[in-house]
Amino acid sequence: MPSVASIIKSYSRSHRFKHRVGADVSSISLIDTKNAYYLLNPGGLGGSLMYDAFQGGLHKLVGGQDNSGFGVVGGEVPAGVVYALNIYATSMVIVSNHPHFSTTQTHEIALSFLLFQETQHHQIQLQLFFMDKETECCSTHLIDGDGTFNAVGLDSFIKQVKLKECGLSYAVVAIMGPQSSGKSTLLNHLFHTNFKEMDAYRGRSQTTKGIWMARCAGIEPCTIVMDLEGTDGRERGEDDTAFEKQSALFALAVSDIVLINMWCHDIGREQAANKPLLKTVFQVMLRLFSPRKTTLMFVIRDKTRTPLENLEPVLREDIQKIWDSVPKPEAHKHTPLSEFFNVQVVALSSYEEKEEQFKEQVASLRQKFFQSIAPGGLAGDRRGVVPASGFSFSAQQIWKVIKENKDLDLPAHKVMVATVRCEEIANEKYSSFVTNENWLDLEEAVQSHLVPGFGKKLSSLLSNCLSNYDEEATYFEDSVRSAKRKQLEEKLLQLVQPAYQLMLEHIRSETLNNFKTSLTDALSGGQGFAVAARDCTTKFVRLFDEQCQDAVINQANWDSAKVRDKFARDLDSHIAEVRAAKLSELTSLYESKLKEALGGPVEALLEGANDDTWPAIRKLFHHETETAVSEFSFALSGFEMDEQEKEDMISKLKSFARGLVEGKTKEEAAKVLYHMKERFTSIFNHDNDSMPRVWTGKEDIRAITKTARSSSLKLLSVLAAIRLDEETDTIGDTLVLALVDPKKGTKSTTDPLASSTWEEVSATKTLITPVQCKALWSQFQRETEYTITQAIASQEANKRNNNWLPPPWAIAAMVILGFNEFMTLLRNPLWLLVIFVSYLLLKALWVQLDISGEFRNGALPGILSLSTKFLPTVTNLLRKLAEEGQTPVNADKSRNNPNFPQSSRISQGNNSGLSSTASSEVTMENEMEYTSPQK
Repeated sequence: MPSVASIIKSYSRSHRFKHRVGADVSSISLIDTKNAYYLLNPGGLGGSLMYDAFQGGLHKLVGGQDNSGFGVVGGEVPAGVVYALNIYATSMVIVSNHPHFSTTQTHEIALSFLLFQETQHHQIQLQLFFMDKETECCSTHLIDGDGTFNAVGLDSFIKQVKLKECGLSYAVVAIMGPQSSGKSTLLNHLFHTNFKEMDAYRGRSQTTKGIWMARCAGIEPCTIVMDLEGTDGRERGEDDTAFEKQSALFALAVSDIVLINMWCHDIGREQAANKPLLKTVFQVMLRLFSPRKTTLMFVIRDKTRTPLENLEPVLREDIQKIWDSVPKPEAHKHTPLSEFFNVQVVALSSYEEKEEQFKEQVASLRQKFFQSIAPGGLAGDRRGVVPASGFSFSAQQIWKVIKENKDLDLPAHKVMVATVRCEEIANEKYSSFVTNENWLDLEEAVQSHLVPGFGKKLSSLLSNCLSNYDEEATYFEDSVRSAKRKQLEEKLLQLVQPAYQLMLEHIRSETLNNFKTSLTDALSGGQGFAVAARDCTTKFVRLFDEQCQDAVINQANWDSAKVRDKFARDLDSHIAEVRAAKLSELTSLYESKLKEALGGPVEALLEGANDDTWPAIRKLFHHETETAVSEFSFALSGFEMDEQEKEDMISKLKSFARGLVEGKTKEEAAKVLYHMKERFTSIFNHDNDSMPRVWTGKEDIRAITKTARSSSLKLLSVLAAIRLDEETDTIGDTLVLALVDPKKGTKSTTDPLASSTWEEVSATKTLITPVQCKALWSQFQRETEYTITQAIASQEANKRNNNWLPPPWAIAAMVILGFNEFMTLLRNPLWLLVIFVSYLLLKALWVQLDISGEFRNGALPGILSLSTKFLPTVTNLLRKLAEEGQTPVNADKSRNNPNFPQSSRISQGNNSGLSSTASSEVTMENEMEYTSPQK
């Protein structure tokens, strides 16, 4: 089945209309026809034809227009009822309650046919009147006949009609009057409600029990109507008027407009049915203490031919008499009725006899309820209005107070309602904030790291939460709303404060770490410490302030000064720590340089102690110290320290240098005996060319010993005291006179070394006291005596080894005892030849074997060495003698044989060379070099 919109669009194209896209639908309003959906049939075309396809058949709706402004409806509509309504100058409206017109189709019509433009530049404004099912009337039984308040039903009703969204833009209308006076019927026609009406065919009886509530359909602003149980009913009897007064008081306390439904024939009668009702209304009104005026609209039912202009004065006079007869508090003895009520009078025809006229009058009366809360409207006085979100609670509390028969102070009640409701709203918003996903994400993120834009994000969340509170609580009492808002704000700030503090801690920690890194990089780049520290401090303090400002929560007046002070203390502490470390590092650097420059050279100078030792040490000390101090002072300039501190550090460096020299001197002085023995041994055992001495017997051991001891004594005198200051002393002379040449000293009986101090040398500079020097010298002499003894013994041994002649007595004995043998040799010359040859051989062996040299190292080593060399040397010697003996013979043969090849000579020469080479190889194998005699 084609949709209504598609059919209407097709129709518009056939009549050369164009649809204007985006037409404003705000002008759409409701037609005063109950439970109807509306179609639009354009008029002004001289009769138009429109086809609408429904399920079950084709129904033709033909619309026309005449000059009277009323449309003509024709055709068959079997499934619905069609009403001909007022036809405007440019349109005709057809209304049908046909079930095939759904809400969606109605909206399609609204969007498709709100505005058309004819091709002949003739604009036609077509109004579409429709009613959505969602805007249909809904009702609830607010208070039952026993006085039980239906809180659950009221909350459901408020939710259904979306009353909470209205704020102060709503009105409450209540109707009261005698039982079976047509109250529900009037409300149903006036406000399109669905209150239960009395069935006249079943008799006149109570229809409405308690208080019913419904929303008026099609009236803006949102209007709530209450249908009260009729008064003077036989079901409750004459004595049971408590509920009447309670319901009347409730209606006056809650409603902006109160309709008093009364019969026309009761006007002017003394015993009229409405008099007890009016007395009840006026009596309870005085108990309300309401700050606003309530509109009291008297609806005269079943109006007769008497004009309203004549009935109204009589009615007002009766009302005034009733007002005057009501007992009033002293404060309101002379208060006119107009101070409490805005009285209006309307009259309606009989519904049963003149239904059409009744409906027209009701429709006219309905127009007064549009925009009723505007200034001058029926509910224009808004001073005591409870915001719509607090209506349910307010109504419950009012009924509770009424049931307890207490005075109902509406201003106080309004404050109480505002207090409770604002607190509820605040709690709702707080709970909503606590579970807000954005807040939870932000809170989780700030636990682990710094969150950029923290302040803006959190301020936005808090602002949204407070704005939502303001939006819902805006219509409540200002003082209460503000107090609860402040409480909510404080509660929210208390919730987020840990996150804020954690954020500040992240800012402090991260900025401090960045500061440390930046300072380290600046110092590594060669920048001066003071400049680097100052620049980094300025930069990161500014960065810290910026980040703290970024974390500021607009709703809080929190001061980050404490965190800033802590951050500043952290910076100062780190700067002081790095400064101390850098100064310590710098000091250690120059101390190391001084150790390297002074330690080794001073030790070497002290080990080679002589008369120039301390002058050389002083020169070295002053030079290296001045160099180090100059460089150290320049390095300290980058720290921009005060002069006193700088001088103290330089002084400490100088003291370190002095202490280094003094310490090294003390170390060497502690080993003075060792150094003396080393000095003695070195001089005693080595000659002036540093060659080891050979005690041949020619050396003057006494002189050498004296020289060595004098040098050792000089070393002792050098190490006996510290002489960094240019001060003279007599330590050396005293030691010489006392230990080396005591005879040259004075004949005083006092021992110059029998003292614990040196003359002209302070105790602090004394390393070895005179007594210690004497003891050390004695120990030195004892420990070097063995070396001297060994030298003397070695010298005597050398002398004995170098003398090969036997003792004179041995020579005399040999001459006497060997005279016969000697004479025998002289008589036999052959023996002389043998002896001579033997002598030559022995001489050659002596030279070749270097027998004197071998025995120089001792008898046993010499014998062992000679035993290994003897046989190879003899063999080699005999071979050479044999070769030399053969050489002349071979030469003669070569001369006698001219045909002897030249190559043979060459070969012989080569063989001779090989022989010589072999002899040389034998010599090398025995680890000695020997030279054969060359002839």
